[in-house]
Amino acid sequence: MHDPKADRGALLCMLAGAALIGTNGLMVRLAGTPPTISAFWRMLFAGVLLLAFVFATRRWQRLPPRVWAWVLLPAAAFAVDLWLWHRSILLIGPGLATLLANAQVFFMALAGVVFYREWLGPRFVGGIVLTFVGLWLLLGGGWASLPAEYRWGVWLGLATGLCYAVYNLGLKRVQQEATSGSKATAPIEQVLALASLGCALLLGLAGWAEGAVFAIPSWRSFWILLVLAAVGHCLSWVLISRAMQHLRVAVIGLLLLLQPIVAFLLDVALLDRATTPREWLGLAFSLAGIFLASLKRRSRLPETAT
Repeated sequence: MHDPKADRGALLCMLAGAALIGTNGLMVRLAGTPPTISAFWRMLFAGVLLLAFVFATRRWQRLPPRVWAWVLLPAAAFAVDLWLWHRSILLIGPGLATLLANAQVFFMALAGVVFYREWLGPRFVGGIVLTFVGLWLLLGGGWASLPAEYRWGVWLGLATGLCYAVYNLGLKRVQQEATSGSKATAPIEQVLALASLGCALLLGLAGWAEGAVFAIPSWRSFWILLVLAAVGHCLSWVLISRAMQHLRVAVIGLLLLLQPIVAFLLDVALLDRATTPREWLGLAFSLAGIFLASLKRRSRLPETAT
């Protein structure tokens, strides 16, 4: 028996969470820090905030040694994800970079075939066709004539989707390892905190290797990065994860598409991205394809967004 108030609250939580995540690309652009450094501070702040929440609510659980080893997988995957995505944002803008990162839908579906023996039906094939038609429209059909840097940004955005799929699979495995053979279940906030801090460590090493300066250039940049971590990473995930328990699979997939829509609209409105009617049509086709391909997969392997 459904509670209309609970369903309405879950709907609002999902909308709010997806909209907040959609602002992440813009905040990365406005932070004014090198891509590796903005990713490092985002994950460090998020890890500390999540860890503080776990301890403040007294939900910390002792984890078996093998879990600590498995945490390295999502930490490394998300470190590469952010390293690629933040560069893609600077090259092609937050709107298109966020849309391309949602290609993780297809990589997750393929992982379902390989690891969970799922079957890819007509919906998935139709989703691929729609998405590729949408990307063709978005990119103007003249790939060879696009600047080399822009093309690199597109490839980096797609690679972000692959890394994000690995991150989701890694988180799933860590949660399984954290609960196996134990009566106490480690909260997802604890798992995310450990993965976030591990990710920050790896990004810190990458920044050191690049010779980047870790100092935040201004108080404005500091507050943008802090909001990115607290709101765009922590709060948005909490809202979405709670809403997922009360909404139908198709509704979840549809509402999460608000993320790339918000990112694209902010790119157009605030960063003066020139957009033609053809590109708007391409955006619609791409979103429809991602939604169609995500329907079956979300019934088995729900995950958060970038």
